[in-house]
Amino acid sequence: MTLTTTDRTAAAPPRPAAPRPNRMRAWATRAPLLPALIFMIVVTQLPFVATLVISFLDWNALYPDDRGFAGFSNYGEVLSDPALRKSIWTTILLTVTVVLVSLLLGLLLALLLDRRFRGRAAVRTMLIAPFLLVPVAAALLWKHVLFNPEYGLFNGLLHAIGGDGAAQPDWISEMPLMAVEASLIWQWTPFMMLILLAGLQSRDSQLIEAARMDGASDWQVFVHITLPHLRRYLELGMLLGSIYIVQNFDAVFTITSGGLGTANLPYTIYQTFYQAHENGLASAAGVVVVIGSIILATFALRVVSSLFREEVSR
Repeated sequence: MTLTTTDRTAAAPPRPAAPRPNRMRAWATRAPLLPALIFMIVVTQLPFVATLVISFLDWNALYPDDRGFAGFSNYGEVLSDPALRKSIWTTILLTVTVVLVSLLLGLLLALLLDRRFRGRAAVRTMLIAPFLLVPVAAALLWKHVLFNPEYGLFNGLLHAIGGDGAAQPDWISEMPLMAVEASLIWQWTPFMMLILLAGLQSRDSQLIEAARMDGASDWQVFVHITLPHLRRYLELGMLLGSIYIVQNFDAVFTITSGGLGTANLPYTIYQTFYQAHENGLASAAGVVVVIGSIILATFALRVVSSLFREEVSR
């Protein structure tokens, strides 16, 4: 007997309806996160929107009645004003120097801590300590305990080595930018060390043993196995360090007060807002810093996601 199309349709069992998502259950799962989300929006996004709006205004706090729309003129002044352009260049120089030197020192310390030796846990704790200090406290430590020309440790060591005739330089006034960089390098090297140490401890030990059995030296293992493996971790440390150093204010404010050519963009924004009372111009400069930080953060998130994908694929 031949079944017609109608008979086949009637004989076929009905398909079960696709299950509808339980929206109430989904909202109940997300509800505990809503207070944190609302708090984050109120604390971060609303002030940024207000700053963005103010950046398009010609607004000097000393003349509140003369406030008006300025368009993109504030952004043009940020890029054309000599003082602001110099602060942008100082920010770039400070960031590049601190990040690269911290990465190099952090790599050397990570390679040291990757080896087994007596007291490694105590050494690791002492090396991490600078990163745990409050940034202002770290800057004050370098300014008064190390750099002070009268009772600082550096000049004390020079006096002990060279006697009364040893030179007693005023470190901050003679090399101001280097003084700020030294403080930041000392504080951020442990951060780089921790990231690179995590990368070293995630290496394939069997691959390293096979390379040594084939006669590879320590330098060849480092160049051909360790360094390629650490590439993602180096990128992550560089990007995260750049995000924080670009926004650094504490060291410049505490050690040099922005003088002697050390005023970076965050300190210049502080001067523009609190001393010149140019709210619109300061807001435009702040937006420029935020946009630069967002760009760096985007690359950092991509590197982090790629690291997670590599770990999951193993």
